[in-house]
Amino acid sequence: MRRPLTLKDHHHEQRIFSFRLLVSAILVTLLTVGLVGRMAWLQIFQHSRYTTLSDENRVQTQAVPPPRGLITDRNGEILAANRPDFTVEVIVEQIPDLQRTLREIHRLVPLESDDIERFNKRLQGPRRPWDPIPLRGRLSEDEIARITVNQHRLPGVRVAANPVRHYPHGKLFSHVLGYVNRLNAEDLDGMTLTEQGDYAGTHYYGRSGVERYYENRLHGQVGYRQVETNARGRILRVLEQKPPVPGENLRLTLDMEVQRAADDALGDRRGAVVAIDPRDGSVLAFVSRPVFDPNLFVNGISHQDYARYREDLDNPLFNRALQGRYPPGSTVKPFIGLAGLDAGVTDWQRTI
Repeated sequence: MRRPLTLKDHHHEQRIFSFRLLVSAILVTLLTVGLVGRMAWLQIFQHSRYTTLSDENRVQTQAVPPPRGLITDRNGEILAANRPDFTVEVIVEQIPDLQRTLREIHRLVPLESDDIERFNKRLQGPRRPWDPIPLRGRLSEDEIARITVNQHRLPGVRVAANPVRHYPHGKLFSHVLGYVNRLNAEDLDGMTLTEQGDYAGTHYYGRSGVERYYENRLHGQVGYRQVETNARGRILRVLEQKPPVPGENLRLTLDMEVQRAADDALGDRRGAVVAIDPRDGSVLAFVSRPVFDPNLFVNGISHQDYARYREDLDNPLFNRALQGRYPPGSTVKPFIGLAGLDAGVTDWQRTI
């Protein structure tokens, strides 16, 4: 027996299609309203907030350290100068995997254990966000080329030319000039907030001798610049800048020829020589032997070099001209005579 023939119910299908179309239209309308509302929320109501966040990512304020003042002798001979030093620097905020990046840098530029130790100390110490942390200095031309060629694989890593202290006469003025080395957390802790701002972006600080005593005059005033960067941190343009004020140059009363003559007179013996002009009391020579090389301390002296100085029986780090104790000798006799005259126990005519 044949089954009854069933015809399509076009009216029912039309109602199903209309219902589905209505539901789809409602969903599309809701999604569109949500999308437009979200866009309006972000673009209108949250405009100032996200503009600030965008500018923080795009625009960076960088401190520009001032050039340190020069030190010369009375004749203008440079005793302490600045020279460029190419350093590989790391901006930690731009690096997704710091340890992997350090391993990659080590593959291109050999890093010593002292370099890693100093880098970790600077990383853990107080610093401004986005400030580059020096990793290793004294790069050769070949090392600079290797870092530059692989720059695209090292986000947050750059090679910078920073002025560093240089003592052209080496050991000759080591005890009187002293030396500078890297600024550390203890130095910053001992400063006020204003002083810490003055040392923003600065890597060096006077440790002894003239460098330490005249630190405030030699340091100068820090400058700032606002730069626009891309996603990799590369500077696209400078938006605004305030140039730094260089440190003051110092002209000492020392005479390099007299200093050299006093140093040669001591030779390899331990001792000290201080030559003073009796007419005005100016110091012409200030020598203490044995001596040390102040250039080794500028970028951080190695453990081996420091141990060699510390274990030396002649103690080259000891400033004998300033800290040594010696019998006064005949120079005290005029003062004893003046004391006797003042007390009335003798007169100008008495001879012995």
